[in-house]
Amino acid sequence: MADLDVERERLRARATIDAPPAAVFAVLADPTRHAGIDGTGWVTDAVDRSTLTRVGQVFRMAMYHRDAPNGAYRTANEITALETGRVIAWRTGEIDEGTGALTFAGWWWRYDLAPAGPGRNEVVHTYDWSAVGPGPRRYLEFPMFPPEQLDRSLAHLAGLVAG
Repeated sequence: MADLDVERERLRARATIDAPPAAVFAVLADPTRHAGIDGTGWVTDAVDRSTLTRVGQVFRMAMYHRDAPNGAYRTANEITALETGRVIAWRTGEIDEGTGALTFAGWWWRYDLAPAGPGRNEVVHTYDWSAVGPGPRRYLEFPMFPPEQLDRSLAHLAGLVAG
């Protein structure tokens, strides 16, 4: 079950997946698989479909949330940590359509992978919103979803790796 750390403004879930870290990482590094991983149901498709390979790489995702203007929107995510087979993390923001400027909302996602015996892998999934400023906090409530959504994401990840 996901662990809510309100003091640090962070959610963390942990699961053991019957697959080696390289297989799990391959799914996480493929943006076209993120809609299948997402436990909230908000990610609908990858806008940028290239494999995630380096820190600083930006990938955009098509999203849907009933409370967003017109429902559909896009995020721009910048890779902040990437060690093949061990860790992948990104911070979420948006690209200003007029200027092309990339701004970040103050939350980030991270997956840490570690071998847990032959053919098994422990995955720790973290969502952190500690850097969200006062502006977004006036209209967004954090965490933006129940802690169980991280557990659901890990279950979806396990299913994709097994399938």
